[in-house]
Amino acid sequence: MASDTKPAPLTIDQKPHSSFFRQSGWLMIATIGAGVFSFGMHFLNKKIPDAAYGEFVTLLMVTACIPAAPLQMVFAQQSAQALATGRERQLSGMIRLVWVCTFLLWLAAAIAVLVFQGTIVKRWQLAGPSGVWITLPVILMSLWMPLFSGVLQGRQDFFWLGWSTIFGGVGRIIGGAVIVFFFFPTAAGLMAGALIGIGSAAVVGLWRTRDLWTLPPERFDVKSTLGQVLPLMLGFGAYQFMFTSDTMFAKAFFSADSMKAYGAAGTLCRALLWLVTPLATVMFPKIVHSHAKSEKSNLLGLVMAGTALLGICGAAGLWLVGPWVVRFVYKSGDVNATIALIPWYAGAMIPLALANVLVNDLLARARYAVVPAMILLALVYSFTLPMLLHHFPGRMEVILQTLSVFNLILLAICALFMLQSKSKIQSPTG
Repeated sequence: MASDTKPAPLTIDQKPHSSFFRQSGWLMIATIGAGVFSFGMHFLNKKIPDAAYGEFVTLLMVTACIPAAPLQMVFAQQSAQALATGRERQLSGMIRLVWVCTFLLWLAAAIAVLVFQGTIVKRWQLAGPSGVWITLPVILMSLWMPLFSGVLQGRQDFFWLGWSTIFGGVGRIIGGAVIVFFFFPTAAGLMAGALIGIGSAAVVGLWRTRDLWTLPPERFDVKSTLGQVLPLMLGFGAYQFMFTSDTMFAKAFFSADSMKAYGAAGTLCRALLWLVTPLATVMFPKIVHSHAKSEKSNLLGLVMAGTALLGICGAAGLWLVGPWVVRFVYKSGDVNATIALIPWYAGAMIPLALANVLVNDLLARARYAVVPAMILLALVYSFTLPMLLHHFPGRMEVILQTLSVFNLILLAICALFMLQSKSKIQSPTG
């Protein structure tokens, strides 16, 4: 019998858990490959002044503070739910609405930044406003890229999610190298390479999800949707703050030359997250899909074990190989300071990676009670770190020691809420 209803876009992969290893393995390859290409941009530090490299690291961390991870997880959740419950046209309306709203918010913020660009340049010790100008479109692409990557993740199209990540890394290094070598050997030139990379990733996601966002949109329950979206934005936003804000604090207390070593150590050690986050990335939409259909999922133990094993092995490898990499990539004057920070930085990343797995599981199952505790912890961290830096001036390791402690607390909080949730489920009265 003919039907005027367009078939629902299928979730790309809903196979048993055996596919989890294949999907995670591919995303690991894609993420590490993209990370290597992105890290290749830092080889260009030898072609620009030291202060310009510190400026680039700071501007890059500004874009990292954009709520990209929360946006991606919101649309991963909404896409997985829509595919599980047949609400694809409501998802189309949501994608279009957020697409327009993010542009309008970015436009208002861009106008404000351009008005106060002189103050920003002075406060951040920038060479000029050109880096700020090129950072603005990078921020816009950083808002749009996770929107469509989240849809790819939610429909479990991990193959093209991986390729989107790879294109992002390749675009960065090729675009950055061409611009720095032939046009502008400045922080703005490197940021232009970042724009090419993020823009390439956004285009891939936009193209692969066109069958969803081009559907005739339907109205959706805004109140109910906000009840799901806001906890995800706040929870993953608190996690992202713990992951990225240390560089912003360091920039406020240390010179541009000193920031080069800190940025180098951070770039290397954040590679640990590149290694292990694909496990949680694959897990999240599967748990959302299972939860929407009231099905059981036992992926958490597998992902926690894999994250712990890979994280510890990665940290050990970084401690062994990191000094050689630093000597190969960076100038001789930056080597000792960078090597001294690597053990502290790597140590801070392991509990954060484990906490990320628990956060993904809790929020995928709509256990939002953990979110206020995460926000409170992030606020305490934001007040504690500047206070300690005032008391211990000139000691960069204080930042990473503080970050390690707060990441361990975050892991403990998530584990506590996980245990409480399980006890309620097992309770006869629950």
